[in-house]
Amino acid sequence: LAVGWGSRMDAAWASSPGGCELVQSIMDCTGRWLSSIPGNLRGDTEELFLDDNTIQVLGNASLLLYPQLWHLSLTRNRLELIEPGAFLSSQGLEVLSLTDNLLFTNYSLTAAALSALPALRMLDLTGNQLREDMVSVLVSNISSLESLSLARNIIMRLDSSTFTNLTELLELNLEKNYIFEIDNAFEGLQRLQRLNLAYNYLPCLVGFDLTQLRVLNLSNNVIEWFLTMEIDDLFELEVLDLSHNRLLFFPVLPRQSKLHSLLLQDNRMSFYQRLPNGTSLANVTMQFLIIDGNSTNITTVRLWDELCHSNLSSLRLLDMSQNEVWGLPDDFLAQMPSLTHLKLNQNCLEAFHLSEEDPLAMLTELDLSHNQLMELGVKVGTGDILPRLQLFNLSSNRLQALPPGIFTHTRKITTLDLSYNRVDLCPQPGEAQSLSCVDIRGVETLSHLSLAGCGLQGMGGRPFQGTSLMHLDLSDNRQLLSRDLGWLQDLVLTLQVLSLRNTSLSSTTDFSALSSLVRLDLSGNCLAAFPAWLGALRLRSLDLRDTCLPALPRDLPHQAPLGRSLRELYLSQNPYNCCTLGWWDALQQAQGLHVPDRQEVTCRHGPRALSPGALPQPVLQSCQWQTANMELLYLVLALPTCLTLLVAFVVVFLMLKEKLLKMVKNRCGVSSPY
Repeated sequence: LAVGWGSRMDAAWASSPGGCELVQSIMDCTGRWLSSIPGNLRGDTEELFLDDNTIQVLGNASLLLYPQLWHLSLTRNRLELIEPGAFLSSQGLEVLSLTDNLLFTNYSLTAAALSALPALRMLDLTGNQLREDMVSVLVSNISSLESLSLARNIIMRLDSSTFTNLTELLELNLEKNYIFEIDNAFEGLQRLQRLNLAYNYLPCLVGFDLTQLRVLNLSNNVIEWFLTMEIDDLFELEVLDLSHNRLLFFPVLPRQSKLHSLLLQDNRMSFYQRLPNGTSLANVTMQFLIIDGNSTNITTVRLWDELCHSNLSSLRLLDMSQNEVWGLPDDFLAQMPSLTHLKLNQNCLEAFHLSEEDPLAMLTELDLSHNQLMELGVKVGTGDILPRLQLFNLSSNRLQALPPGIFTHTRKITTLDLSYNRVDLCPQPGEAQSLSCVDIRGVETLSHLSLAGCGLQGMGGRPFQGTSLMHLDLSDNRQLLSRDLGWLQDLVLTLQVLSLRNTSLSSTTDFSALSSLVRLDLSGNCLAAFPAWLGALRLRSLDLRDTCLPALPRDLPHQAPLGRSLRELYLSQNPYNCCTLGWWDALQQAQGLHVPDRQEVTCRHGPRALSPGALPQPVLQSCQWQTANMELLYLVLALPTCLTLLVAFVVVFLMLKEKLLKMVKNRCGVSSPY
């Protein structure tokens, strides 16, 4: 509820006599251990923040000195009572935050104080241990309210007496209570536009008829059924969130609405027109017995085609991820011509078919990941299929190929995720064409491609010809680098991000030809030494985690051009030697180089794993002794060798002494007696 801060933060702060901070007419007394409102603040204060203090009572005279106050925040105090006359001098108060206090203690007296605020628009009573009867008393006489938050209380049931006289209310937040029943609680809220009932215990919602509501959040309840009243009125509903519930069937939505976002993630929903075993429940109906006072109504619903009575022409986002969907009903997607985002990931789909009858002409994102897809069917004719698709996620399925020519219709695709399928890229080594491969050649718009975990083996040919890939993920393909790297030749000028994690990469495999690389992931490979070819790249980010490296080059920060361009370096999960950390010290002194996993980097000293930045003194001394011992060892090894050579020289000299003297005598021509 902090209003007006953004436009005023450029003003200079100053300390007030009460130890608070002042900026223009805003007074911030947060966290000052105040037990009451200071009486020595500026009289023209308009906004007063008293959060995180110890105020227990707001007395009748507490705000007398601040008649211009329009925003008051008392969040996280120990407030038990607001005396009835506390706001008599603050008739202009519009925003009041009382979050995380103890107002349940004297709620009736506090209600009298709140009723004296004729201009109050926003009231936050979050976290005050309020029951529904207390709420009814507290807010019943604040007819000016436009926004009310009652989150994190202990409300269990709502009825027609709970929100009486709140005729101007636009937004109501009831999340994280214990609500399990609602009985005509919102009938009098004719202007209500946003309703949040998330994180409660609602088992179902039957007879929904709030036509003026625009946003309804029912996520994280235990809802099994959502049924809209069978009326032809136009519903203003734009966003409906039913995610993280127990829905068994697709919700029965309004016949006429402005719905553009429908969130159904993490339910138990399926369609029953066709079942996996070949049976059908298309004609099976369900009867709901609705008891309202003395009247009883029976509503009959067909399990799978109730959605046909709903107008979904304005729907743009449909999230049905994490459900139990085996297949979609006929013409299901044809009812959604405006759909731009479709999420069907983490379901039970074994096949997904696209045709010109369901062109999804506006769709930009399609997520079919984490299903059991073995078939992606496309009926290609003269028309376009998915002409505006930009992101296509097919990861973690059982696909072995894609329909030939599928990308000739998706003229705007930028991101394709085929990871963790058993697919190959065309052309295959020794083959010009193959039906069991994916052909992306000539897809000029494609910039992001993931082929992680596809079992790729020694690719050949030019699979990326005609593409402009910038991001390529080849992780978890352990046989990928068994051939030469000629298949990457078409990416030399465009590829910027490359992931080679867990690909059995060796230190000698040279990727220096990819001169445009700025991010490179080599993690999960066992490298004998730091690859020398890395020094020729202008990388900004390099990942060397879990690469078996015992050390890095001491001059890494000074290697050109890598040392000048590198800004991010991941180094953890390697067996560094605590006694050879000169390279680590050099990295610490490098300007502009960041090691994000610095806290996880360790070195080995015997059986111990230690932080290289805080080695204990005994370890440092041990390393010094090891260095000294090595020098002594070299001396001990060199001394016998030198002595042996010296003795051998003396022996040879003595054996050849007479011959050498005669040779000298003959050469010099001087006789010598013997």
